[in-house]
Amino acid sequence: MNEIQLESMLKQFFIEDIGDGDLSGEALFSRGDRGSFTLVAKEAGIFCGEQILQRGFTLIDPSAVVNIAVNDGEMIVPGTVLAEVAGTMQGLLKAERVVLNLIQRMSGIATATAAAVKQTAGTRAKICDTRKTTPGLRMLEKYAVKAGGGYNHRRGLYDAVMLKDNHIAFAGGIKQAIEKARATVGHTVKIEVEIETKQQLAEAVEAGADIIMFDNRTPQEIQEWLPLVPEGVATEASGGIPLDGIRPFAESGVDWISLGALTHSIRALDISAKVITDSVKEEADHVYLGNA
Repeated sequence: MNEIQLESMLKQFFIEDIGDGDLSGEALFSRGDRGSFTLVAKEAGIFCGEQILQRGFTLIDPSAVVNIAVNDGEMIVPGTVLAEVAGTMQGLLKAERVVLNLIQRMSGIATATAAAVKQTAGTRAKICDTRKTTPGLRMLEKYAVKAGGGYNHRRGLYDAVMLKDNHIAFAGGIKQAIEKARATVGHTVKIEVEIETKQQLAEAVEAGADIIMFDNRTPQEIQEWLPLVPEGVATEASGGIPLDGIRPFAESGVDWISLGALTHSIRALDISAKVITDSVKEEADHVYLGNA
């Protein structure tokens, strides 16, 4: 992730949550009071959020010490200690919720992605995301997809040409849309075209599309139409593919399966922060030793 962009994002998130100050924490503790807590997984999944943990706490409290015990993309189970954080009590309490919200969401995305990738085993298909991300969180959510073993589709409107139904309708047809886009962006930029019928597929092939997306097509339709796609033209299945129904699409022979659900319909992984007491410290030491 881009460190400058990440820091800017975190600052905005903290401004939203903290505002003029933390009434609860500042009422109870002085600036010099110090403490520590562990972040612990409460369910199994794929962890994602190392940079959030490290930069989130130190941005609020530069004196904070963050010891991270897991890596992005690593499998975790209930009780796994993700990190131990020491710093001012005010700082820990101010940063806690924003950091937890982000790593829980990112870990949920990574977990869902890993499960999706597992369904493609033994096929040529690769799992990728879409632009259906949470506004303001795209960089983090796409990073989480990669941590889960998936791939990133285009990052925005600026880095690839993707001609969807409305582009085609405005342009007057697939041929016209591809020809105009090619003349504008040049030969170094790939052009992807969304198709829904066999006729549209033929038009896209004839016009020289680089990537053909089968939109809302069944695995059977995709398998039937794939022989019409020339070698060297990538293929993608997309549109309403459920996370528990990926295997038939992977077995159709398509190259890519793009899933908006990886980022727009994900349940956050359950992670909590526990203040370190003697009993919690003993538990944490036990988990560390168990993971060694």
